[in-house]
Formats: sequence, structure tokens, C-alpha cells
Amino acid sequence: MSATFWIIIAGAVATYLTRVGGHLVISRFERIHPRVEAGLNAVPAAVLTTLVAPAMLDAGPAEWAAIVVAGLVALRGGLLSMFLAGAVVLSVARQFMA
Repeated sequence: MSATFWIIIAGAVATYLTRVGGHLVISRFERIHPRVEAGLNAVPAAVLTTLVAPAMLDAGPAEWAAIVVAGLVALRGGLLSMFLAGAVVLSVARQFMA
């Protein structure tokens, strides 16, 4: 089997063990401090930022338009509407700006 296959399997196992390990550690506590809970709630936003920020550095006009529209929609709408608005703007902008 190829090295890529084993890298994917190792990544999946590491991800699974990380999630299960975190759950096992947290489940041992009877009460979670509000600051710890707030920190854990901030993790998804931090991960999303690490994925979006590098892409923004290499973004062209179509990507910037989608980011701006998604940001504006996020101020009023929910997560799904933000995602859909950004995806539609990106698709249309790439079609006409390319």
C-alpha cells in the first residue's frame, strides 16, 4: 500500500485518540470551571481561523469578495446563511473574474 494511505490512516487514528482522550479527561471532572468551558467553546472558531487566515493571504478578488460578503452576512444571519452566501459569491465571482 502507498505511503499516502498510511498517512491518512495515521491521521485518522490520531484524530480519534485525541477526541476520545479529551472526552475521557473531561468526563473525570464533576464540574467544569466556566473559564475552561469558555475556552473549549472557542476552539472551533480558532481552528476555523487557522484554516481561513493563510488562504486570505493568497486570496484574489473573488475570494476577498466572498470573505466580505460572508462576514457581512455573519453579522445578521446564522452559520448556514453565511456559508451559503460566501459560497455563492465565490462561485459567481470566479465565473466572471477568471
